[in-house]
Amino acid sequence: MNTSTSTKSQQLNQKSSHSRLVQYNRNKAVANQEQKSSVSGPATAAQVVMEGLNSKSGALTGSQEVKLNVHPLRFTWTFWFMHRNPGQKVADYEGSMNKIASFSSIEDYWAVYSHLNYPNAVPSISDYHLFKKGIRPMWEDKENINGGKWMIRLKKGLATRLWENLILAIIGDQFEASDDICGVVLSIRNSEDIISLWNKTASDARNNLEIRDTIKYVLNIPPEAVMEYKAHNDSIRDNFSFRNTDVFK
Repeated sequence: MNTSTSTKSQQLNQKSSHSRLVQYNRNKAVANQEQKSSVSGPATAAQVVMEGLNSKSGALTGSQEVKLNVHPLRFTWTFWFMHRNPGQKVADYEGSMNKIASFSSIEDYWAVYSHLNYPNAVPSISDYHLFKKGIRPMWEDKENINGGKWMIRLKKGLATRLWENLILAIIGDQFEASDDICGVVLSIRNSEDIISLWNKTASDARNNLEIRDTIKYVLNIPPEAVMEYKAHNDSIRDNFSFRNTDVFK
């Protein structure tokens, strides 16, 4: 291992202590997921995703005892969900997104996440968004407009584990460029799933490569694996999220 790689590993290991704390209640979250039913059909996807939260809203606040032992995160984050039927055009993109909940502590993260459906239980053409509070998951948002996104295309069946691991990495502050990160998106499609990490500054090539390398590290992706990047201004021009991307190894 060369010196730069060793230094990188040491830096990430220091940050991993916070990430391990984030995962302390993971088993409980998995148990809650196993008790949930799968989505019945695309027409009710958004309602089903939010059903657990609405029926158990008390879980989002927690008991007084838990509040006394809360572990705050560096940023407050918000989950969003969006679904559209095959062939459906979205005239009002922002209006079609459902804001699920915000959280600013480890305890509240698991309270929210444990009530969400796993990606394999969500119908195709759906998107989960997790963004810093105050940033809308839209290209045009003032925090996103000059940025872009890294993309990883996944075979069906792989998204659940990688999506959760990436969430834990960003809220656990494992990225050196955490101030530049806006959010992450999981796009569930018919033949593949796509995980995207959005950042503020598309023009900073060095910073972008640092983010790419950290994604590969925390998700244990082989160094030779292909990743794609696209600036949001390019997406606005061609009106495509996942086409005409720059490919990196």
